[in-house]
Amino acid sequence: MRKFLIPTALLMASPAFAQGELKVYHWFEYIPQELVDKFTAETGITVTIDTYDSNESMLASLKAGKLGQYDVAVPADYMVQIMAGEGMLDSFAAEDLPNFGNIAPQWLDVPFDPGRRSSIPYQWGSTAFSVNRDVYQGDISSLSIIFDPPAELSGKINVLDSQGEVLALASMYLGMPQCNTDRTQLKALSDMLVAAKPHWASFGSDTAKDVLVSGDAAAGMIYNGFSAKARAEGANVEYAYPKEGYVVWMDNVVLLKDAPNRDNALAFMNFLLQPENAAAVTNYAAYTAGVTGVEPFLDEAIRTSPENNPPADAPAGSFVAVCDEATQKLYDAIWINLKK
Repeated sequence: MRKFLIPTALLMASPAFAQGELKVYHWFEYIPQELVDKFTAETGITVTIDTYDSNESMLASLKAGKLGQYDVAVPADYMVQIMAGEGMLDSFAAEDLPNFGNIAPQWLDVPFDPGRRSSIPYQWGSTAFSVNRDVYQGDISSLSIIFDPPAELSGKINVLDSQGEVLALASMYLGMPQCNTDRTQLKALSDMLVAAKPHWASFGSDTAKDVLVSGDAAAGMIYNGFSAKARAEGANVEYAYPKEGYVVWMDNVVLLKDAPNRDNALAFMNFLLQPENAAAVTNYAAYTAGVTGVEPFLDEAIRTSPENNPPADAPAGSFVAVCDEATQKLYDAIWINLKK
């Protein structure tokens, strides 16, 4: 049963109208505590955050019984579409969020959530790889750095523990379409990955930055913001925009089905659509906001970082595709075999 909805404007105006809890399921290291504290100070809502390290692990946890325990989650574009298809998302009206008009036009009528009825943009960026230039000074314009690396990097590579992104990048490297049904090509994809695996030191998404900073990895598949943070922490890394392509993604705050604190979830989503608050996430995570009006609040280092400013000759990035169920099972089998 839907609870009586207190107008969001009142929620944001007075803590007396918004006391209670908010339960957030979020990526690791992806929201500044100061911003969470600001939300609590403005609304009186106590926030609890649990974290995950991949879209797939988040989905598995929710399907295993955690749906109904959280109010919002922060999935990527393709995962929003999957969750909607699984009936895991609630919907809202634009009028429920007074700041809805701050959504940047290009991120409003998106294919994974047309018209933004279950989600708002959080941050967007890219996934490719970074290389420690103290270890390797050669050409880094190709995904071969990950899948057929030079001797200097062999055994020193971290790969994201993220099925969607690894298989998408591997498909780009081989010039294959995503959601491919050609069994011969899929076998070639699987064989290439199995042959590449001995060159990798680790699978890790939440540790992708740390292993570059510590020197445990000399190269690694990584999110562009994580690469910027590794560089800021002293690693001499360069982020690549490989010629075969790279993944573009948008993370989104979604309203979950059976959210125990639905009204507080809407208050939180509205809070994140304020330019100053969206910019606070950008300054912390080093990605890019999907909200207009953030520029006056951005740190200069973030605004000008090479990770957020691809070279003029960089190819276009691609979103991770959502395959039909039968095709997805083929990719699941490739991933399971790779992770053995």
